[in-house]
Amino acid sequence: MPSIMVTKIFDGLYGFIWQDYRQNNCNSYLIDADKRILIDPGHSHLFSHVEQGLLSLRIDPLSIDLVLITHAHPDHMEASLLFKKPTMLTMSETDFAYLRELAGDFYKLPVPDFFLREGDLEVGSLQFEVISTPGHTPGSICLYWPKKGALFTGDLVFEQGIGRTDLPGGSGKQLKESILKVEALQAQYVLPGHGRVVSGAGAVKDNFKQVRDYWFNYL
Repeated sequence: MPSIMVTKIFDGLYGFIWQDYRQNNCNSYLIDADKRILIDPGHSHLFSHVEQGLLSLRIDPLSIDLVLITHAHPDHMEASLLFKKPTMLTMSETDFAYLRELAGDFYKLPVPDFFLREGDLEVGSLQFEVISTPGHTPGSICLYWPKKGALFTGDLVFEQGIGRTDLPGGSGKQLKESILKVEALQAQYVLPGHGRVVSGAGAVKDNFKQVRDYWFNYL
């Protein structure tokens, strides 16, 4: 049984932080408002991590309105295949094409209901900004929630770390540009695809500085 940790980040936002470093899986996040959005559900065979976390919050997984994928790697998106209508699925069109090219006929692909494009995204009463952040994959995105200062970074940037660029479609140059792009938002929270959440404007600012000072030397 994978270790389960449900973290209330603030009212209306929960993190399912992956704790078992013996197996690769991502952090998942639930926005619980008039619409329920699940960001990056993770691997299918490890989805009990999220499912049990939802149930501990007395939330039926079938009540999720939208599953949003930050990038097309199985450890972030495979469990989206477990969801059925009326739950909707979205990701970037670039990464969907990237996934189809890599997977061919050997991997069952989820089919998005709509594609994420850079700019404003409205889900119910919630207002977000979709930010194109290639580098880890060609179509990676970050999701910014301006009202809360919350930046969901996928595998772009972590606490004291950055996403890999040595996988197919990766680019160090693009990753660096993408990190600088989201740093300019001056977010209050960095909610990464792996590792701990970075909370507070000062901690977020310091984290970006550490990333620039150390990791940019390797890109």
